[in-house]
Amino acid sequence: MSWFGLKRKKQELSVQTSPGVGSAHPFGAISRYTPLSACEKRLYRSLRESVPIIDAAIGKIVRLVGGFSVKCKSAAAQQELDSFLKNVQVNGISNGIHSFVCQYLEQLLTYGTAVGEMVTDSWGNIAALYNSSLDDVELEYGQGPLDIRIIGYDGAGVRKEVTYPSLILCSVLMPEPGSIYGTSVLKGLPFVTDILLKIFNTIGTNWERVGNVRFAVTYKPHESERNLTKDRAMLIASEWSKAMKSREPRDFISVGDVSIRAIGADNVMPDCNVPVRCIMEQIVSKLAIPPFLLGLSWSSTERMSSQQADILTSELEYYRMIIEAAISKICSAVLRQKGFEDSYEIVWDSINLQDEVELAKARLYNAQAKRLEEAAGE
Repeated sequence: MSWFGLKRKKQELSVQTSPGVGSAHPFGAISRYTPLSACEKRLYRSLRESVPIIDAAIGKIVRLVGGFSVKCKSAAAQQELDSFLKNVQVNGISNGIHSFVCQYLEQLLTYGTAVGEMVTDSWGNIAALYNSSLDDVELEYGQGPLDIRIIGYDGAGVRKEVTYPSLILCSVLMPEPGSIYGTSVLKGLPFVTDILLKIFNTIGTNWERVGNVRFAVTYKPHESERNLTKDRAMLIASEWSKAMKSREPRDFISVGDVSIRAIGADNVMPDCNVPVRCIMEQIVSKLAIPPFLLGLSWSSTERMSSQQADILTSELEYYRMIIEAAISKICSAVLRQKGFEDSYEIVWDSINLQDEVELAKARLYNAQAKRLEEAAGE
């Protein structure tokens, strides 16, 4: 099973979806074309790097999805599963399934597809969880549209179907009909983001021109000074340069018709609030994040904020439903490995306190209505 031997004390871990050394020829990407191309993945990474609000929104979605616990009927199974979920090694640098799920969900939101792996030791026991890079894994159809093959790379960079596909975790977000890969939440944002970056870049350029003042010094010689024009112009330029480079205030004195004006002083900085606000609204609506969670102080009523929170709650529950399949696969494998066949239930934490308050109010109102109906019936 081992492609790469990773020795850790007496155990040997092998990752099927680890990066390969390279392709057989420098243009191997042509023969390995997939719908989710490397160019598209780099585009989504660039969107998060160039626009901080997009990166902040995805980070907040991951944190708002919250944690979870797994409840088993058997106390012995509960103890074994809790110990594994809390202490399992993740990617060699962290521990706990929550760390794995956060990276798994972030990859799912950014690229629309997330791939992970349950890594086994030399005895076949699950010893670690690994978040695979989509650059090292490909999905393709097998014998039919319902047969999905997971392709990795060996040490020589040769494409090869993974030996144990049952250990691979894969989730897709809103896949298009007939497509293996999912759809990123960032789809549709490159166009508006390009406009936003042009505005930001133009603002920086304008401030360099207008904010960092530059001067135009014009010397108009009289007819009697025609022969000395060049010498006086050079002298004026030299004295003006010394005055501008001086760290202390310094006067510039000249003789003759000399005019000085600031370059760009007559220009008016264009108002970018309206176009930036429109683009931000497009980004926020696509990511389904209420503006106040991103620090945007847009005017909104209390009822509007409550409705936005309800919409966000439904989005978070949808993301939970997608990644719950991967969590269930991990829990089932661990319980079978330990010799348990108990059923279990994944219990998610409450998304926010507002939901609990609203549910409590609803139960209170129902109880009061039922009491009044009983009193009226008597």
